[in-house]
Amino acid sequence: MTTEIIATEAGDARITWHPADRARLVLAVGHGAGGGIEARDLRALAAALPAHGVSVALVEQPWRVAGKKVAPAPKTLDTGWRGVWPALVKAGPPVISGGRSAGARVACRTAVELGARAVLALSFPLHPPGRPERSRAAELLGAGVPTLVVQGGNDPFGRPEEFPDGDYRLVEVPHGDHGFAVPKRADITQEQAVALVTDAVVEWAGSLG
Repeated sequence: MTTEIIATEAGDARITWHPADRARLVLAVGHGAGGGIEARDLRALAAALPAHGVSVALVEQPWRVAGKKVAPAPKTLDTGWRGVWPALVKAGPPVISGGRSAGARVACRTAVELGARAVLALSFPLHPPGRPERSRAAELLGAGVPTLVVQGGNDPFGRPEEFPDGDYRLVEVPHGDHGFAVPKRADITQEQAVALVTDAVVEWAGSLG
């Protein structure tokens, strides 16, 4: 594991690399507006994917690196993501642009522009909680590259059945909330829920070449 600081027009970002020995892909993953790269799904992907030939780059947006508690406007998040992209592609293999929650929106909005091989959207925030009329489906549907959505079955930002038909793959984590946490009464353990996420990403990444 190595880290590097990348200067962007939005401030300094940070990349934490979890490299594969013979990488055929790089998965770059950004965090959400309410947390950082310590999220359970991001940690699990960083631990699991290198053994399958996928280097993982956990990207911290400038606002997090600066110690701020509130995420900036979407266009500023996009600026930060664009700024780290040259450091991601210099590794050589094609790059999957990914993120959780707000980071997934960034990945979708910028994928074609940046030349991403594909998009991984973890807990895509289809709408604000309780506000389904404020849909962000256009961002997801406009990603323009192969896209995998991994969504908790009880995500208040959009349950799987709320997602529109489109040219993407959707995997459900039963009972999972926005952070893929499952209640103790569920018929799936927390460990199994996280394994569903990593297994789905490993299988999908294998289909990308």
